[in-house]
Amino acid sequence: MRRLKICRWVSVSLLISGLGGCASTQNNNSEEIEFWTMQLQPKFNSYFEQINNTFAQDKAMPIRWIDIPWSAMESKILTAISAKTAPDVVNLNPNFASQLASRNAWLDLDEIVAPEEQKTYLPKIWQASSIEVCKDNNCEPFTFGLPWYLTTRVTIYNQKILADASLKQPPKNYQELATAARQIKNQTGKYAFFVTFAPGDSGEVLESMVQMGVTLVDDEGQAAFDSPEGRAAFRYWVELYQDKLLPPEVLTQGHRYAVELYQAGETAFLSSGAEFLTAIATNAPTIAEVSAAAPQITGKTGKKNVAVMNLAIPKDTNQPEKALDYALFVTNTNNQLAFAKEANVLPSTTDAVNQYIKELEQQETITPIEQARKVSALQLKDAEVLIPAMDNLQVLQKVIYENLQAAMLGEKTVDQAVQDAATEWDNQ
Repeated sequence: MRRLKICRWVSVSLLISGLGGCASTQNNNSEEIEFWTMQLQPKFNSYFEQINNTFAQDKAMPIRWIDIPWSAMESKILTAISAKTAPDVVNLNPNFASQLASRNAWLDLDEIVAPEEQKTYLPKIWQASSIEVCKDNNCEPFTFGLPWYLTTRVTIYNQKILADASLKQPPKNYQELATAARQIKNQTGKYAFFVTFAPGDSGEVLESMVQMGVTLVDDEGQAAFDSPEGRAAFRYWVELYQDKLLPPEVLTQGHRYAVELYQAGETAFLSSGAEFLTAIATNAPTIAEVSAAAPQITGKTGKKNVAVMNLAIPKDTNQPEKALDYALFVTNTNNQLAFAKEANVLPSTTDAVNQYIKELEQQETITPIEQARKVSALQLKDAEVLIPAMDNLQVLQKVIYENLQAAMLGEKTVDQAVQDAATEWDNQ
């Protein structure tokens, strides 16, 4: 579990300083459960109307569903928790929810969810919403969210480019990717792939370092990447760039540019969600015709990244038992499987994942998008949240990316770039 140092949460604690004690104020007095989600209306109105009506009839407890835009959720939930007017159940991602967990904002689900119920979820996914909260040198485990829906990246690849480069299959790991990149460039003149080093964009490079065996920070939040593994990961990306096996735009352009290059037929591989094959079919039908999906590229650890959405229960709810009943209902196997099909995401209970895969395998014919979904689901056994929940994650990414760029441009040696990045992080 990730150990959180309370001193790192200054910005959050200023907003919710009143959460330190155990006393609570009821957030609403109505006989209903208030449920907040992130940007799911109006597309999933019928789904939630159905499950909410079912729950309301079974439990005699109506649901008030409020959908919040992605960009507004963090500020709204911070304000609501500070004012003790939070909903009974809220949909968040583990990284942000963990910040509030350190300030006693959520119910500890380890205490109220039975062990047999916990075991219904994928173990590594359950772990994604668990941390250690440390105070006065006393650290205790704390689970702040129920896993809900998941997404994992797959490798979408251009079969024609691979054939032109005499490659029989896409690479499985970064070592094979480097070999493939050189072969593709030599035989076709094209780049194998695009990955961004723009500090404010995708964290894929940061995740690749974890896949290569790098520990980013230690239990005290200090830099741990100034290590043989960290220097090897820096050197990997620096050499690819200096050998001109990466487009020069990787220093300035974001992930959107990777999409543009792939759809233009200029790169062989694209790391994206399975559903993006649908967009490719619309935007670049000739590329879609030669596209297929393979598992996410990984490093020596074999780890694959997964994005998790969960449901948290604010500690100030005046109906914790009913809030928990509802959260467990939304995330049970049947409802998760139904939502996964509706939203083209992945479920997080073991049984739902197995049923999801089984149904795909039983189809007589399977489309490219369904094959990609199957690949995505099958890799869940190796999937986990690669970067632990931490404050200032964007700062860590910026520090590492900027020093990587300096090494790629020859302004620093790899060793100096790693050392400078570690020093900068520890001093921030």
